[in-house]
Amino acid sequence: MKKFIALFLLIYLPGLLLAQQPFSGGRLRVSENKRYLVHQDGTPFFWLGDTAWELFHRLNREEADQYLKRRAEQGFTVVQAVALAEFDGLKEPNPYGEVPLVDNDPAKPNEAYFKHVDYIVDKAAQYGIVIAFLPTWGDKVFKSSWGQGPEIFNPTNAKAYGRYLGNRYKNRENIVWVLGGDRQPRDGSSDVELWRAMATGIQEAVGGADKALMTFHPQPNGLDGGASKWFKNDAWFDFNMHQNGHCRNNTMYDNITVSYNNQPVKPTMDAEPIYEDHPVCFNAKDLGTSNAYDVRLYAYLDLFAGAHGHTYGCHDIWQMYSAQRPAVNGPHIFWQEALDLPGANQMKHVRRLMTARPLLARVPDQSIVVEGNLGPAERIQATRGTDYAFVYSAVGKPFTVNPGKISGKTITATWFDPRSGKTQSAGTFDNQKPMQFKPPTQGYGQDWVLVLDDAAKNYAAL
Repeated sequence: MKKFIALFLLIYLPGLLLAQQPFSGGRLRVSENKRYLVHQDGTPFFWLGDTAWELFHRLNREEADQYLKRRAEQGFTVVQAVALAEFDGLKEPNPYGEVPLVDNDPAKPNEAYFKHVDYIVDKAAQYGIVIAFLPTWGDKVFKSSWGQGPEIFNPTNAKAYGRYLGNRYKNRENIVWVLGGDRQPRDGSSDVELWRAMATGIQEAVGGADKALMTFHPQPNGLDGGASKWFKNDAWFDFNMHQNGHCRNNTMYDNITVSYNNQPVKPTMDAEPIYEDHPVCFNAKDLGTSNAYDVRLYAYLDLFAGAHGHTYGCHDIWQMYSAQRPAVNGPHIFWQEALDLPGANQMKHVRRLMTARPLLARVPDQSIVVEGNLGPAERIQATRGTDYAFVYSAVGKPFTVNPGKISGKTITATWFDPRSGKTQSAGTFDNQKPMQFKPPTQGYGQDWVLVLDDAAKNYAAL
């Protein structure tokens, strides 16, 4: 019996501890230093998201409960989902036979469809999860070369639709509004004004900008600053989002740096990185599918480059793949099984590390390490507070830490394993001279985080 209890605690206790209480602390807002998100009561909020784009459209209530419960157990704090979904979301009904709009008219929302959305939003709140709520996927604004559309929005009905949603969800505190939906505003079009009109409609309905935290989800756009390229000076645009696409060896940390340094200062993040179990660059034949290391790599690189939070994604989850529907972009496992892919379970270690030290004072700082300019395949990325620092080594490459970057005469060093969350001591050293560190293992998939603490602060062990 004792062995059984010990095994149970080893397997399930971490998830039980991370499973959240009902959402509390008030709706989210931008922190005073404009770098992070906090609750209305000032409590720091760490965004650990999942892309469940088809959640409202394809899952019934029992399935939605299963999904949300498991993600809460795994430590996720945000779920990104779309009201007017990508996969024929205007014509293909939800599991209860309902479509979102009458006659594809944004001015005629279907009450029965949105009651199902209500249920999921409220169920998420019970698990302490924020819904990053996309009013529509971008193909309903601009069909482009992919997406089923049809294009149904103009600035007038976009504002009316935004007002409808804002009024419907104004009393739900676990909502963050995300416009865009994987589309760039087109040059010479009314797209920018359309999105601004939708934002205005939402804000007017909820009772003001302070009650509608809002952002925009773009396509990948290089070093142009993510969504801030179009909206950084807009009052409704509270924080910035990037998408890095689904390829390896990109330099999203440089994109994060660009938007981190933008004026006016706003929080920034990667809201769609390479997904787990995704055809790499949409070319599984030649490049294979992505793995847990791929998703870990960009979580730590993005966060250490200055992102306030991070979104995980899974190719099987975002489309809610099941036996009832064809897979998109290659073979997959069903979403229920994909809930426990290795990368998904390793995201709780990201959250535990990032919230183990004072969150709001953390800044990116490549000057911490001598090897601060390496490429993504062997990147060393560093971030710090005033009295602690984290250094990520993508393949366990040794590196040298410069002295005096954090407070303290004596520094306590600890190795943190992103695969397991386990730690081991790296000793103590004098904060007056450079010190080289060699991670415990080296090679592909052997990433490590070095945690440096001012010994006088006596921070709790990780």
